[in-house]
Amino acid sequence: MVPWACGIDGCDAVFEDVESAVLHQTREHQRHECKVCGTIVPDGYFAIRHAFDEHTRAEYVRAYDADSAAVRRREKVKREIETEADLQTVVERLDGSP
Repeated sequence: MVPWACGIDGCDAVFEDVESAVLHQTREHQRHECKVCGTIVPDGYFAIRHAFDEHTRAEYVRAYDADSAAVRRREKVKREIETEADLQTVVERLDGSP
């Protein structure tokens, strides 16, 4: 099994499963304010998902002064997490379910 790294602001926390990494990002890091619309979201995966599900790539590039490599990198992270993670388990654990 490949370990999952947090990756936020130089955080070097590593987890055995992707769900634990996403939970860590959500619980242990400050919220992120979307530069496109001002919505406050958890940093990490949920911020990436918000940006690419709610806004166009062009809006993201303009708001974050990003280049195509940054967009591709974040799209890859989003795709890998969504391929591997049981996001329903993440939501249940965030809601306090066992």
